[in-house]
Amino acid sequence: QVQLEESGGGTVQAGGSLRLSCTASVHTDGSSCMAWFRQFPGKQREAVASIYARGRTNIINSVKGRFTLSRDNAKNTLYLQMNDLKPEDTAMYYCATGGDCWFDVAYWGQGTQVTVSS
Repeated sequence: QVQLEESGGGTVQAGGSLRLSCTASVHTDGSSCMAWFRQFPGKQREAVASIYARGRTNIINSVKGRFTLSRDNAKNTLYLQMNDLKPEDTAMYYCATGGDCWFDVAYWGQGTQVTVSS
């Protein structure tokens, strides 16, 4: 069983930045994938960015150039640096691991709310 704890959400104005953090309860040596998803009200959860062994990443087009994914294996922590935030980024953001971290996830965090005001 893996527990994931997110932090860093909040409310910012459009154009602002936030950094989300996700700490896993087990050691992540970089071989396991980790990812961030988001869920808009009334919509299904969608993958935003994922990271795999040797640092390979996937990231959706709508956030490319604005969001950066990174991980610190020594701290068992995944980060999502979000810059130039837009009101359409407003959602609940979830950390995930296991499965393929895109279509199939084994473990979820509890989520952290990101609200971007215009």
